[in-house]
Amino acid sequence: MPLINLPAFAGDLLADFERLKTLRVDTPVIQPAEPFLDMAGEDLRRRIFMTESETGESLCLRPEFTIPVCLRHIETATGTPQRYAYLGEVFRQRRDGSSEFYQAGIEDLGDPDTAGADARAIGDAMLVLAHRLPDARLKVTLGDQSVFEAVVAACGLPAGWQKRLIHAFGDQKQLQKLLGELADPKSPGVFGPEVERLAIMGILEDEERLVAHIAGTMEATGYSTNASRSPRDIARRLKEKLELATTRLDKAALSVMREFLAFDLALADAPAALHQFAGRSGLKIEDALSLFDARVAAIAKVGADPGVIRYRAAFGRPLDYYTSLVFEIEVEGTPAVLAGGGRFDRLLTLLGAREHIPAVGFSLWLDRIERAIALAGSAK
Repeated sequence: MPLINLPAFAGDLLADFERLKTLRVDTPVIQPAEPFLDMAGEDLRRRIFMTESETGESLCLRPEFTIPVCLRHIETATGTPQRYAYLGEVFRQRRDGSSEFYQAGIEDLGDPDTAGADARAIGDAMLVLAHRLPDARLKVTLGDQSVFEAVVAACGLPAGWQKRLIHAFGDQKQLQKLLGELADPKSPGVFGPEVERLAIMGILEDEERLVAHIAGTMEATGYSTNASRSPRDIARRLKEKLELATTRLDKAALSVMREFLAFDLALADAPAALHQFAGRSGLKIEDALSLFDARVAAIAKVGADPGVIRYRAAFGRPLDYYTSLVFEIEVEGTPAVLAGGGRFDRLLTLLGAREHIPAVGFSLWLDRIERAIALAGSAK
């Protein structure tokens, strides 16, 4: 039996989901831990409640629904497109509120109309919240990881740096720290006198000489390679770290990155602003902007109020599986996120799907919605 009660509006919420032509599904509370540990991101990993089967398999209490719903879809070999709805308990440590709480949401799998499915996810989330909070003014914050990735790639950074910046997407503090490192790179000397000596000798520039040097050092010191990486693995990792540490982004490119990350404007104004930015900066990001434009147009078609949606270039959500659209919804003037979601086009393939399945969805925090309803009632 659940330890917490379903909110009074749960039945009406499920009726909304049915009217939105979704298939309601449930998933086991006990889940294999590996998919969450590998794909959900550091923020969720440290909040998961772990356990273990009698055979030693790592398990966890269900910390969210997206991964379990996707796994269920793959296991049941259900065709796409398919829209799933869910409502149930999740278990994870939170900074505020109980560690056991109810979430509901929709996962939209397999729709090839990316812009249309994105718009539908935002519109549906706004609709079900408006039904619960008819007198509240909602505030929607929207970001787009694919536009960010396109800007990073167009700035000409090495692949390692692109990966680091993309991993930090949504963490403004970490992004600014990384940009600071790009503005003021390290010299090889910070890695110690031995690396400095190798740099002076020119060995760092020649992978074969570096591999031979590392192999000789390991042999001389009796360091076994059986339980560790090979000399070539070590050499390549050292060269990668040096490249990351010594890469400098010129002032013009840094200025472009910082200008982009500062965008915070009404969604209706975002397409023109982004195209003007790309033109000024000379960035070739047309493909990403084309999808962005199509999504904005599709949002208008689903009837979502564009006046309550803002685009923030640096906005992301703390789950690693997002690939493009990300969004959160609050009641204006309050800090609690009531709904959040985004696009996760790579997730089903990573979970074992045999074909590419585009996907987008959102989750609702029912305890926060319940508090918002109570607050709205007391204010009348």
